[in-house]
Amino acid sequence: MAAATSSFSPALTAPPSSSSAAASKTYPAPSSLGFSSAVSKSLHPLRARATRAAANGSALGARMVSVPAIKTPLSLDFQTSVFQKEKINLAGHDEYIVRGGRDLFHLLPDAFKGIKQIGVIGWGSQGPAQAQNLRDSLAEAKSDIVVKIGLRKGSRSFNEARAVGFTEESGTLGDIWETVSSSDLVLLLISDSAQADNYEKIFSHMKPNSILGLSHGFLLGHLQSVGLDFPKNISVIAVCPKGMGPSVRRLYVQGKEINGAGINSSFAVHQDVDGRATDVALGWSVALGSPFSFVTTLEQEYKSDIFGERGILLGAVHGIVESLFRRYTDSGMSEDSAYKNTVECVTGIVSRTISTKGMLEIYNSLSEADKKEFEAAYSASYYPCMDILYECYEDVASGSEIRSVVLAGRRFYEKDGLPAFPMGKIDQTRMWKVGERVRATRPAGDLGPLHPFTAGVFVALMMAQIEVLRKKGHSYSEIINESVIESVDSLNPFMHARGVSFMVDNCSTTARLGSRKWAPRFDYILTQQALVAVDNGTPINQDLISNFLSDPVHGAIEVCAQLRPTVDISVPADADFVRPELRSSN
Repeated sequence: MAAATSSFSPALTAPPSSSSAAASKTYPAPSSLGFSSAVSKSLHPLRARATRAAANGSALGARMVSVPAIKTPLSLDFQTSVFQKEKINLAGHDEYIVRGGRDLFHLLPDAFKGIKQIGVIGWGSQGPAQAQNLRDSLAEAKSDIVVKIGLRKGSRSFNEARAVGFTEESGTLGDIWETVSSSDLVLLLISDSAQADNYEKIFSHMKPNSILGLSHGFLLGHLQSVGLDFPKNISVIAVCPKGMGPSVRRLYVQGKEINGAGINSSFAVHQDVDGRATDVALGWSVALGSPFSFVTTLEQEYKSDIFGERGILLGAVHGIVESLFRRYTDSGMSEDSAYKNTVECVTGIVSRTISTKGMLEIYNSLSEADKKEFEAAYSASYYPCMDILYECYEDVASGSEIRSVVLAGRRFYEKDGLPAFPMGKIDQTRMWKVGERVRATRPAGDLGPLHPFTAGVFVALMMAQIEVLRKKGHSYSEIINESVIESVDSLNPFMHARGVSFMVDNCSTTARLGSRKWAPRFDYILTQQALVAVDNGTPINQDLISNFLSDPVHGAIEVCAQLRPTVDISVPADADFVRPELRSSN
C-alpha cells in the first residue's frame, strides 16, 4: 500500500441509531459465514439436527436457517473535493455513494486534474464501451483530455476502433506499449489472463506518479497469489461497472436525453501516491454514466465479482434453466411452453418485477396455491444452491479460481505438444434451438409467464447468494448490485433477447470461463437433490420461508431501486453494440 492514502480510508463505524419506526427491529451486518446467530424477532434460527440427508452428505441436510449475525460492519468512507458525497442507509447500515448524471460532466476537468491522456488498453467487452463513453463525456465537458486506444500490433480490433472514430491520424489509436508509456491514466481492460501474463511489462512502461485503472480486481488477486503487489510509484484505482461492456455503452446512449442512464459502478482506491486517486476514480465513474458509484476495496470487488458471475449472474442461472427445462418436458410440458416457463419466465416477468418492485412482489402476486408451489421450490433449492455458492466463493477467495482462469487462458493456444482449446459454444442444444423458435414468434414486449416453481428456484438462488456475500462481510451496495441489479437490469435482458450465449459471451473472458465451468454444477445439484426432495414430498421449511419474507435485504433493495437507471435497457436481436462475432449479421 502506498504511503499517501489520505483521500480514501476504511473505517470501522458503528451502525446508526434506529429511527423510531424501526426501533424494535435488529438489522443484519456482514459477518463470517456461519449458521447460528443473534437475529431480529421476525427471523427464526434453527438448531442443527441430524437427518438422513445430512448423513448422505446432501446440502438439504443443512437444516439450520442461515440468518445474519449482529456485528459491527466495516464501513468504507472517502473524501472528495469535486463531487458531492451522499449517505444512504441500507438495512440499518450507513453507506456512502456519489450520484451520477450528465449535469456533472462539467466537473470532469477538475476530477481529472493533471491528466492529459487517458490510455484505454484493450478492445474486449469493456474497452469499446468505456473508451467511447469517456470520449463523449469529455467532449461534452469541453475538455482537451485525449482518450487513446492501445492495441497489439496486428490486432483485428484496430478496424473496430477506427469504425467508432479512433484513428492513428488523430492520435487516439496506437500501439499498446507506446500508449501505456505516454498516458497519465492507464485503463487496463485486456483480459484477466492477459493481465496475469503481462503485468511486469505493463508496470515497467508506466510513468512514475501515473495512475493504473482497473475495472476488475482480478490482477490484485493474481499478485497476492504469487506474493507480489503493485509498484509503489503509481496510484492504483478501480471503477467496476456492474454489467457487461455492451450494457455500459447501450444505457449511456439511451440516456443522452434524460440526464443519463447507465450501469452502477463500484470504485476503489488501492494506492494513492499524490492524493488525486479518489477524485480521478469518481470522475471516471461519472464519465461512464454510472447512476451511482459506491465504494469498495479492490479485494472485496474481485471476490464478489468473480463469485457473482459464476453464481446468479451467469453460471447458476444457466444451470437452473437447463435443469428446469428437462424437468418440465419430462413431465409432459411441450418444449415451447417449457422454454417460456423457464428462460422467458426468469428473463422476462421475474426480472422486470424484481427490478422495479423487488422479490417480495413476485411472491405476493401469486395465488395461494401458487405460493405453496413457490415455497416448495424455494425450500428445496435454497441450501443446494448455497452449497455450490459457498464452495465457489471459497475457491475465489483462496486464489484457486483465479489460477484456473489463468491456466485456461493459456490453453487457448497450442503448447507442450497439445492442441489449443478455445471456448466452445453453449447454445447448440435442443433447448436453445427451441428458444430461437419461441423468440421468432414472440409478441413485442412479451415478458413470458410467471411460473411459481421457476420463480421459487430463482429467488432461492438469489437469496442464497445474498446470504453468502453478507456473511463474508460485503457491503449491502455490493451485495445488491452483484446479486440483484446486475442480474435483472444488465444481464438477463441479453438472454431474453437472443439466448444464453448472447448473454454469457458478451462478457469478459473470465466470466465466460466461469459460467461454463459452474453452470453444470448448479444443474446437477438441483436435479439430484432439490427436485428429488420435492418429488419425495419433503416438508417445506417454514422457518426458511418466514426468514425470506422478513429479511431486511428487501428494504435495502427498495432503496437501491430508487437509484436504478432511469430507463430499461433495450436489447434488440440485431443489436450492433455487442461483440462483433455476436452480431446477427454474422
